[in-house]
Amino acid sequence: MLLGLLLTGFAFAPTRGAVTTELVVADRLAGVALYGFDPVAYFVDRMARPGKPAFELRFGELTWRFRNGANRAAFAARPEIYIPRFGGYDPVALIGGAPVAGHPALFVVYDGRVFLFHRADNRAAFLKEPETVAVAAGAAWPKVMRTLVP
Repeated sequence: MLLGLLLTGFAFAPTRGAVTTELVVADRLAGVALYGFDPVAYFVDRMARPGKPAFELRFGELTWRFRNGANRAAFAARPEIYIPRFGGYDPVALIGGAPVAGHPALFVVYDGRVFLFHRADNRAAFLKEPETVAVAAGAAWPKVMRTLVP
C-alpha cells in the first residue's frame, strides 16, 4: 500500500527551491558535499556530525569534510561505501520522479548504506518498508539522475 501511495505521488509534495542540480547533495556556493557533514560519522558515530575544514578531501569535484583524519582516510580508501545512496537525494521523492535534496541530519543507515531524507515523514515512510522503497527508488534513480548536471 505504501508503495502505491508513493508511486501515485500522494506521499510526496515537492518543496519549492528544494530541487538541486548536482549528482551529490552539496552547498552550491561553497562546493562542499553534504553541506559539510562527515559521511563517515553516520557509520562510526551513528549520528550526523559536521566535519571540520581542517580535515577536508577533494573528491568528485566537491570538497568533503570530516571530523578527524581517521574518517578522512576511511573515506579516501572506500568512498563508494560512505557517499550516501542516490547522492543524498531523498529516496521517497525519487519514486515520485523528483531529485529533492536530503538533509544530512535526517538519515537512516540501511543495508550498509546511508540514505538522506528531505522531510521526517519521508524518513518514517522509508522505515516502514525500507526494502520496498529502496528498490523503487533504485529503479527511478537512473531516469532522475539524467536530469541532474554532472
